[in-house]
Amino acid sequence: MTSVINSVSNYTGSMLSSARRLTRQFGPGLVTGAADDDPSGIATYSQAGAQFGYALGWTMFFTTPFTIAIQMVTARIGAVTGTGLAANLRKALPAATLQFMIGLLLVANTINIAADIAAMGDALRLVSGGPVLVYVTLFGAGSLAAEILVPYHRYSRYLKVLTLVLFAYVAAAFTVHVQWRDVLAATFIPQLSWDRDLALMLVAIFGTTISPYMFFWQAALEAEERSLRRGGNVANASAPRKRLLRREEARIRIDTVSGMIYSNLIGFFIIVTTGATLHAHGITQINSAEQAAEALRPLAGPLAFFLFAAGIVGTGLLAVPVLAGSAGYAVAETFGWRGSLEMPARGAPGFYLIVAAATIAGLIVALTPLNPIRMLFWSAVVNGVVAVPLMAGMMLVAGDRKIMGAFAASRLLMIGGWAATALMAAAVAVMLIANFAG
Repeated sequence: MTSVINSVSNYTGSMLSSARRLTRQFGPGLVTGAADDDPSGIATYSQAGAQFGYALGWTMFFTTPFTIAIQMVTARIGAVTGTGLAANLRKALPAATLQFMIGLLLVANTINIAADIAAMGDALRLVSGGPVLVYVTLFGAGSLAAEILVPYHRYSRYLKVLTLVLFAYVAAAFTVHVQWRDVLAATFIPQLSWDRDLALMLVAIFGTTISPYMFFWQAALEAEERSLRRGGNVANASAPRKRLLRREEARIRIDTVSGMIYSNLIGFFIIVTTGATLHAHGITQINSAEQAAEALRPLAGPLAFFLFAAGIVGTGLLAVPVLAGSAGYAVAETFGWRGSLEMPARGAPGFYLIVAAATIAGLIVALTPLNPIRMLFWSAVVNGVVAVPLMAGMMLVAGDRKIMGAFAASRLLMIGGWAATALMAAAVAVMLIANFAG
């Protein structure tokens, strides 16, 4: 009996140890991927499904390799150099150009924060009623307090758990009546047309799938992860870079690929679910949280609003600190300030000032009577436009041996990264041409 107990104990210990090792493989890439399915992403994919049915499901698979490539580039920059993206862009771009790009990022992030906070308040109102302005204020203040008061290595544990809420959309897709033959046809044989609304939606989807804040966030956190793993402190992050160990490079690859695939699969199932529920019943424009929540009613019945609210609030709590934090990293690195989520506020006042300013500005906008769902959609469009110059700058850094040394991006990674940049630029150009022609 004792031997059986010991065997079970050893097996359990081995399983737990293996689970811990697997969990350690996931970090900034998984959190970045999950944060990409923020309320803005949910609203954009829901609108795509409602307006075009299954017709845009192909975008999730089409953009996956490009998203992986560009996030691998930014992760590699942070891990190799030990500094964030803006700090490296300073070495490759004129100061005025970089500052202009960071200014665009701040605008995009502030709009995104506002849209996310407003959507979180609106979603909670669906479940509990009451004053939405109070909920908006609490979400904004709570997100800011968490990022300032809790070190990242603790906070990230909770961020990873919050990613699980997104599986509700996968479950919903298998609960409703989906014409899977039509889904497969639309996914593998896409039908495109020269249409202004379609061009705008494509930019919104690309903008919420390949978002500028993801670049700065993952690069900065890879730099911090390296510092934490090696027992260093963030103040020494700009010291001469050390070699990127093979084990770390493998971890980055697993983490980033998993995070981006996870993110895009969730987006695909949101499009399928809303196409099968809203579009199939004649709802082609989502103008309120109630309409967006209807996609989950076949799965949850009377609890549909609760499930929708949990998804919006959970991903919002995940995304708002990412948006504000990426703004803080970008500005601090641009002007050479000290800044890190591992540092106390008194040690990095400029960094936390930007984090606070972005969140408070977003909160103020969220308190206006603007429609949260439309604001979420347009924030994705803005992200798509802002992403183009930032991606071009990133690729210049990734291929620069003066910055990256022996770890400059491989030819395959450079091809993938420039292809992603060209894809985003083409989508924006088509949108502008279609709107001008219309």
